Amino acid sequence: MNINILDEQNKAKESIKAQGLRVLVCAGTGCVANGSLEIIKKFKELGADVSPLSDFDKVTIVPTGCHGFCEQGVLVIIPELDVTYVKVKLADVEEIIESHIKDGKPVERLLYKDPKSGEPVYKNEDINFYAKQTRTSLANCGNINAEELSEAIAVGAYEGLAKVLKQNDPNAVIDEIVKSGLRGRGGGGFPTGMKWKFTAANRGGKSYVVCNGDEGDPGAFMDRSVMEGDPHKLLEGIAIAGFAVGADEAYIYVRAEYPLAIKRLKIAIAQAEEAHYLGSKVMGTDFNFEIHIKEGAGAFVCGEETALIASIEGERGMPRPKPPFPANKGLFGRPTLINNVETLANVPVIIRKGADWFSSLGTEKSKGTKTFALTGEVNNTGLIEVPMGTTLREIVFDIGGGIRNGKKFKAVQMGGPSGGCLTEEHLDMSMDYDSLIKAGAMIGSGGLVVMNEDTCIVEVARFFMNFTQNESCGKCVPCREGTKNMLKILEKIVKGQGTMEDLDTLEELAKAVKDGSLCGLGKTAPNPVLSTLKYFRDEYIAHIKDKKCPAGVCSALKTIAIDEDLCKGCSKCARTCPVGAISGQIKSPFKIDQSKCIKCGACLNNCPFKAIKQV
Repeated sequence: MNINILDEQNKAKESIKAQGLRVLVCAGTGCVANGSLEIIKKFKELGADVSPLSDFDKVTIVPTGCHGFCEQGVLVIIPELDVTYVKVKLADVEEIIESHIKDGKPVERLLYKDPKSGEPVYKNEDINFYAKQTRTSLANCGNINAEELSEAIAVGAYEGLAKVLKQNDPNAVIDEIVKSGLRGRGGGGFPTGMKWKFTAANRGGKSYVVCNGDEGDPGAFMDRSVMEGDPHKLLEGIAIAGFAVGADEAYIYVRAEYPLAIKRLKIAIAQAEEAHYLGSKVMGTDFNFEIHIKEGAGAFVCGEETALIASIEGERGMPRPKPPFPANKGLFGRPTLINNVETLANVPVIIRKGADWFSSLGTEKSKGTKTFALTGEVNNTGLIEVPMGTTLREIVFDIGGGIRNGKKFKAVQMGGPSGGCLTEEHLDMSMDYDSLIKAGAMIGSGGLVVMNEDTCIVEVARFFMNFTQNESCGKCVPCREGTKNMLKILEKIVKGQGTMEDLDTLEELAKAVKDGSLCGLGKTAPNPVLSTLKYFRDEYIAHIKDKKCPAGVCSALKTIAIDEDLCKGCSKCARTCPVGAISGQIKSPFKIDQSKCIKCGACLNNCPFKAIKQV
């Protein structure tokens, strides 16, 4: 080896130290959409004159990857001043510089406020959203400039790769991954080390590593955050995997609607090749490794490994029967290792800190940490990473800060369209692979949608079935026809036209699609239906027998009426109604023609006397 990684780290740390006061501004996709690039520009314009007036020799503005707390973006963290500012706007930049950086007085109105006490919180680690997190794959996201190799080196990038190349024992690398207990973070939780062993058994000829970055679940963005916020960690994980299984070439499959991730990955690959962390004779050894990027068109089914392989090969993204498994016959007919982004991002940390460290986190059979995209009716939404085994209650009520507007918790949809529904009785359940499957859900990609008492569970099932039906590639009959018929039944039920026989048919179809489909999309598509039928059958029955939506969501089952005792005849409702369904005389009670009413609620929201109600 002709690269001393520890020397490179020391140089990189000195380089960062020379930056003086670092102002970290989130430049992840969410904050960019919220104006963070303009904020960065303003900080740079005003920051040029700051250094002579502050306690620091120099001020450096650092655009970073996603901090995770998207609910509060744009986030600005100044580590040297122990402060995190939230919901920062362009107009706030000058005040931060003048008041805090120059005069040492924090801008209190831009601090995070604890939702219970209302007290301002200064430090990042004291904000409840971050307090219970343990970050490994996301550890550097939000703390470094993702487009600067030296910043990644300073926090440990390529140290793990240097270690395995120096030891030059691929089997020892696989043994370490097996010992760590790492399981695939993309869905089923297959043991990663075993997958590596199967692929390495074909070592000797041409083989590939494929990184699955096709993140299609609604609301999930954990893989995107790693690619945008710490791309060198991912490249290092892929290179270590390639060394272990005997591959010299890899593809990262990223959907084209992730342009920022693609841009930063391309920059990172070019930097790593120039510095000889990738390419020919990596770090001066005999190991050659090349990484390409394949942009996908954005089909959910391409998250399935054989469909993804077909897409890279230039064919339509459709699954293929297994066996043969990719470990034996994958990309271009050669042995191929496929792992997703989060799985591979854990690899460098395991190699650097050891399998024992990694396996000390989590539960007996689910080691390490897991990232979740926390969304829905919860106070703090965003990207979180917690040890496996953390309870749903800790995620929703501690990290998430509880349900918005004091509403009651109803359920979570776990794992996106492939997952299932969990209820109040699961709040203290350990969030790990096996416990979730036992409860009828799955970790999946880690999407976690929190629902309150105003959510219609039948409509939720219809929404996810509509998504998977649209995304079905149509290759196998159970998925193509089964999901279509399941969707038709769910649409009947939310319109108040369902029958009790439909429920039996729905359940029968769900089991048939689950058992008979070719790939993971069809096998998991019925999960939301089966789990909601199991835990919320009463709501289905209310739609069918009582013709009522208990949550008041399904418009076909709503009736909007005017209380004649409360109506003053002001005519505001009639003037608001978009379809002319309301009529009457001024100063006399008005009436609604139910045959014309579209249940939009415009009259209900605009009545000054609260005389209009939904029944």
